[in-house]
Amino acid sequence: MRLHVADHPLIAHKLTVLRDETTESPTFRLLVDELVTLLAYEATRDVRVTQVQVTTPVATTTGTHLAAPRPIVVPILRAGLGMLEGMTRLLPTAEVGFLGLQRDETTYEAITYANRLPDDLSGRQCFVLDPMLATGHTLIAAIEYLLEKGARDVTAICLLAAPEGLRTLDEAIGERGDVTIVTASVDERLNEQKYIVPGLGDAGDRLYGVVG
Repeated sequence: MRLHVADHPLIAHKLTVLRDETTESPTFRLLVDELVTLLAYEATRDVRVTQVQVTTPVATTTGTHLAAPRPIVVPILRAGLGMLEGMTRLLPTAEVGFLGLQRDETTYEAITYANRLPDDLSGRQCFVLDPMLATGHTLIAAIEYLLEKGARDVTAICLLAAPEGLRTLDEAIGERGDVTIVTASVDERLNEQKYIVPGLGDAGDRLYGVVG
């Protein structure tokens, strides 16, 4: 597993405003969208491409297109939806699949409640969107699901990650796939409730409000 922490002053600035508990949902959503686009730029550095001939108004030259099969973007419901537009803005020709995973607040394990993905992901580059890599269980479940469907190249984009979750993910996935984590920050630790510290709270609630 590879880890890439995006070190850029604009990323640090936007993340600081996201952490602020006084930042309201509309601003929070906008900043997540902008931050994901910056992270997506780093995450797609190795996206597969092919050379094509293109005719400009002046001459014919060689250009670049995304290679087939097209990459697939997989937001983890519900909070991952807040990252989708920022990702597809940079990668508009990608297909989009969905995984519904939620954390059991007693066991902290991930529970799958919905999925909408192709049956065969062989040869596809997969980009998973999950704001918080805390315990790692949700991301492990998502990546294992993609690997079971034939994917081998998986990049997860997370706003924040905890050291404990990164270790758990690395141990669980091992060498079964080419997995990369792209994040804006690796924070200090998890607290007793398995929230990232200092973190930014519950990303889903801050994006969409508390749903009872």
